[in-house]
Amino acid sequence: MPRINRMIDLLAQGQPVYYTGVPEEERSFEGGLRLAHTWADYLTYDMEHHPFDVSRLAAFMRGLAAGGPTRSGHRTPAVIVTLPMEGTDEQSVRANAWMIKQVLATGVHGLLLCHAESPEAVRAFVEAARYPFHRIGVGAGLGEGRRGSGGQATAAAVWGVSVDEYLAKADVWPLNPEGEIILGIKIENRRALERAEETTRVPGIAFAEWGPGDMGMSFGYPNRHDEPYPPEMLAARARVLAACKANNLFFLNQVRPDNVIAMIQEGVMIGAATREAAEIGRRYTGRTLPW
Repeated sequence: MPRINRMIDLLAQGQPVYYTGVPEEERSFEGGLRLAHTWADYLTYDMEHHPFDVSRLAAFMRGLAAGGPTRSGHRTPAVIVTLPMEGTDEQSVRANAWMIKQVLATGVHGLLLCHAESPEAVRAFVEAARYPFHRIGVGAGLGEGRRGSGGQATAAAVWGVSVDEYLAKADVWPLNPEGEIILGIKIENRRALERAEETTRVPGIAFAEWGPGDMGMSFGYPNRHDEPYPPEMLAARARVLAACKANNLFFLNQVRPDNVIAMIQEGVMIGAATREAAEIGRRYTGRTLPW
């Protein structure tokens, strides 16, 4: 049987994964039905720059479950939510941890923390996403989990498992090899960059990205999300990539049809991609799982 989280299933096999975003007009039950058979390995659901509407997210997740399973046998594509809170410091994350609880209760498969500027903030992020009875890593870089009881039945229904099964599986991977939740961070400004090596070392984080749009703004470039990048931005990207490799995190980067193979060879394992780029990458790595 495949894992619940298709993204984890593939990464655990050493296969790069590819994602696309959920458009504003598809954020509904009907949109979930339509996207249940997406070409992408996972869908990113941006709540950083779109309304923080948990009701719409919950309806979308129910639509995905109703429209599934995927060709690969997973109940739904994985869904990773980009949170509107920022990882400025521990206090900011603690104060906004209610967002993490409400989003996870909809049955999503992972979270992305923006502007992850300190290891203390990242640690608080991981702890907020974990139940207190999951003990791997506690006392070895992490405190006790802080996620509470109340939303597990809704999430379990989307995952297609019992409440007890959900509670057992709703932990962070790869810290917990049996976990089905994946957490990522955006190291996307100069303050975050200066502590990249520390933040990527926090247990419970699986992937990171350098956020070229915001990183460019931080260096004084209003609109440099896409290549070509100036030298200081290239250096920032190289530093985040190196930190990911040193701490066994997966690195996320945009990939195109003309560079996806080179990106994979460099170490990119998570690609913001078009369908064409994803299919080129899948053929290159010998992907056997149906898509």
